[in-house]
Amino acid sequence: MEPCLLTTSTILAKTVKAGSHAGVRKALSCLLWLAIWQIASMKVGSELLLASPLATFTRLLQLVVKPRFWEVVGFSASRIIGGFLLAFLVAIVAGACAQRWRVVSDVLALPVALLRSTPVVCIVVILLMWFGSRSVSVVSVFLMAFPAVYYSVREALTAVDKKVAEMLSVFDVGGLRRALAQTWPEMLPFLIATSHSVCGMSWKAGVAAELIGTPLGSIGERIYQAKLLLETGDVFSWTIAIVSFAALFERLFVKLLKLSGKLTLALAVQGCGRGTSLQVCRGAGIKLADASIGYPGKVVQQHLSICLPATSRCCLVDPSGAGKTTFFRTVLGLQPLLAGNIGSCTDDRNMRMAAVFQEARLIEAMDAYDNVVLAAGPACDGSHAEVLLRGLLPAEALTVPVKQLSGGQRRRVELVRALAAPCDLIVLDEPFAALDDTTRHNACNVLSRELRGRTLLMSSHSKKDARLLHASCMTLAAMQHRG
Repeated sequence: MEPCLLTTSTILAKTVKAGSHAGVRKALSCLLWLAIWQIASMKVGSELLLASPLATFTRLLQLVVKPRFWEVVGFSASRIIGGFLLAFLVAIVAGACAQRWRVVSDVLALPVALLRSTPVVCIVVILLMWFGSRSVSVVSVFLMAFPAVYYSVREALTAVDKKVAEMLSVFDVGGLRRALAQTWPEMLPFLIATSHSVCGMSWKAGVAAELIGTPLGSIGERIYQAKLLLETGDVFSWTIAIVSFAALFERLFVKLLKLSGKLTLALAVQGCGRGTSLQVCRGAGIKLADASIGYPGKVVQQHLSICLPATSRCCLVDPSGAGKTTFFRTVLGLQPLLAGNIGSCTDDRNMRMAAVFQEARLIEAMDAYDNVVLAAGPACDGSHAEVLLRGLLPAEALTVPVKQLSGGQRRRVELVRALAAPCDLIVLDEPFAALDDTTRHNACNVLSRELRGRTLLMSSHSKKDARLLHASCMTLAAMQHRG
């Protein structure tokens, strides 16, 4: 214990020391620039032309203690922040619509490009005529912030993980839950990066518009009056105030954005896993008739014909590259058949499906339980899902985000997710690839027990898995022979 405590203490001491050094460097940097400012003021020799740091901060303190100062700040801040928030919300909606519908993207392309390229100051005069001096800062900030946030939203939505989106669609997770669990959290890094620059620029654009329009009781009007009266100390004081408020607004807004990610993840699973009993599921048979699978311009397998009866257990044991994953994606409806037919060989009802994909597809910031109930939905028995997780994972793995788990642990979370979902067909693409023999055997036992009459279609490079699951082995080539 003593060496461990010593090591921990040493690490903490080094961390504190490093933080102290960083603070000292920042303080020294500020002192350096204050010294340069003071020297420049002394060289100029006139407070009228260049106020000294002491005179500036003295005047700032005199302004801050007056109620009128905060009234002026409130006037400008409400309009600047209001314009920014309006631009932020409208840009998110517009960006989402443009990403969804090509016609919206085409219609918005030209005006957004013009807004991005045209300095707001150039059109402030027109804005004054249209909106008046008291509202010009709101519109100016909106026009400045909108393009930046719009392009950020477009880029973020393009980068959303399509594989995770496919997983959510297979489990039939609703659009709102998808947006809360995946889309918004994946957009946040882009929005946060944009906010770091746009928040400060909003204050610059807003005050610049006020300087031109000079609405009474605004920061811009105060700076303009100070310029007319040659009160350089006031100009510098108000400038420091603007920079300080802009920095404070940026930090608060970015912090709220980060908190919103945690909030949306919690809202995404609200109401999920509240079922009180196991869902009654019945197996669904799968029928392929002279089916060709693959991609446009590339046929992977053709003339596949088979009818798997309901409640059956089938394991594909083809070698790598034979097309098992393509076959599973076709069964799951993630890509269309190139030719032939696929459907249920039992009845015409829609099959409910669950899957474990070849690669991990999890909501990384959620813990194991939330990943399971998000996909399984409100009807699943959350307590049973938790029992399954505790049977396959160590206790410490249940309370951390899944991004901190090992590959094998993540695989078991995905297996429980498929078993907990109310479905008729479970499709597993090499579900035990990252598991050791003992864990694999335990996972097979859980899977075999929890199928509860559902149809199983899986792939594995080990026929031992098929034996443990009492599943029949088959190859895609055998399906061709039956066509």
